[in-house]
Order: sequence, then C-alpha cells, then structure tokens
Amino acid sequence: MTVSEQNVPAEQGLPEQNLPDSAVASDPTDALSPVPGHTAQNRAPSTGRLRYCYGPMDCGKSTLALQIDHNHARQGRRGLLLVRHDRSGQPRISSRIGITRQAYEVGADTDIRELVRAQWAAGHRLDYLIVDEAQFLSTEQVEQLAELADDVQLDVYCFGIATDFRSRLFPGSQRLFELADELQPVQVDVLCWCGAAGRFNARVQHERVLRAGDTVLVADTEPGQSTPGGAKQAGTEPAAEEPQNVRYQVLCRRHYRQGDLGATAPHGQLRLA
Repeated sequence: MTVSEQNVPAEQGLPEQNLPDSAVASDPTDALSPVPGHTAQNRAPSTGRLRYCYGPMDCGKSTLALQIDHNHARQGRRGLLLVRHDRSGQPRISSRIGITRQAYEVGADTDIRELVRAQWAAGHRLDYLIVDEAQFLSTEQVEQLAELADDVQLDVYCFGIATDFRSRLFPGSQRLFELADELQPVQVDVLCWCGAAGRFNARVQHERVLRAGDTVLVADTEPGQSTPGGAKQAGTEPAAEEPQNVRYQVLCRRHYRQGDLGATAPHGQLRLA
C-alpha cells in the first residue's frame, strides 16, 4: 500500500485547480498563448521536492539543516526532524556551533512512511522532512523519501556526506544522487592542512590513514571515541573489536592518496558531520 492510499489530512494534499476556459488561450498563433493542448487535465501534478545537500566533514551541514527548519517553522509550516547516527549518540541533530534540536532516530529497519502516517494519525499536519546524516540511510529508505515527495507533496531536505573513508559513495548518498530533484554541495570551504580544498574524509588510526574497515564507524576527531556501525548509544558497550584511537581528518585528493596528514595537523579540528 502506498502512502497516497492512506487517509491524509484534508489540508495535507493540494486541491486540484480547474482553470476556467477563459484562462486558457486557444489561439496557437498568439505569441502569449501557452503550448497548444496545455490544459488543466494534462498539466504536471504538484509534487514535493527531494533535495540533497552534501559535503565533507565540518562544512556546516547540520547547521544548515537546523536553519532551514527554523525558516520553515517561522512561516507556520510543520516539519519532522529525522537523524541516523548523530555524532552525539543521541536522537538529535547537533551542530558543531552549539545549536541542537531533538529528532527521531531512524533505525536500520525504520519505514519512514510509517513515521509520517503516525503523525497523521495523531492529527498533525506535515509539510516537510529534515533528514540529517542521510548517507547512513538504506536505499529503501531513500526510495521511501522519494515516494513521500511524489505522492503526498512533502518537501524533503536531506543532508549528508557523499563518500566514505575509502572515497566510495555511501549507499544512501548514491541513491540520493540517483533520485533527488536537486543536488546541492554545501558552499562552505573545508581546507586540507596544505590549504587546498578538502573533500576526502580520511579515517586515521595511530597517525596512519586507514584504507579498510567498517563502512560505518562514527568517531570524533579525538582518539578513543569510535563505535563500529554507528554512534555510541546510552547503556551499550562498544564492540570487542572496536578500533581504538580512531579519528577523521579532511584532506585534499593528493594528500588523501599519499596518506599525508601533515607534520603539524591539529587534532580535534574536525569531527564527522
């Protein structure tokens, strides 16, 4: 059953607009006429937009996510904030500059459409979704976001990292690149230690760049704060095989390839965003 087959609040859908005959020009020779045959019946239906804002660590993705939520809420729109593996280990979207908002933690098996249906069942209107750390979503969850945009006109804003520590696309990011209506790199320069633009998220252990390991390992830039498969959750212990002294550092392509961290690269400058 698709989302569109559910009982959507009356105000959730957009009313169909039937233009009067006088509003549709019929003379194809008129320079101001629309394309012949362009009527209310064959106009493209209204849909939401699926957007993906991406960039390396420390470029301000979470800050932008919270700013967009603030801007929409000020205009009376109602949104739902979602996150997958926030750096804090808590169900929240946390910005490095100190702004934090509670969010719903998306699990590996979460059906995002069911979250939306639960909001409707509680009598809440939804106009948009904010999804942080979207690179960790499954391909199925990204497809659910596309369905919500198309079928119930939700605007969906996703934020995440494009590539993992091996410089390969995250599965969630790959599917977003394939399906999103808009792809927007975050326009904040992140620099390598050499001063060149940094784009590669190097995983570092014992001051060496790692080339193999778990795809998902959320870590701080300080040693000893890493958890395979995601951020630490309250009441859980790290896995026995947890690598210690792991951090991340953004590098340019040349120094990522060379594994060169720089002689004076400061620790703690960057965190996984």
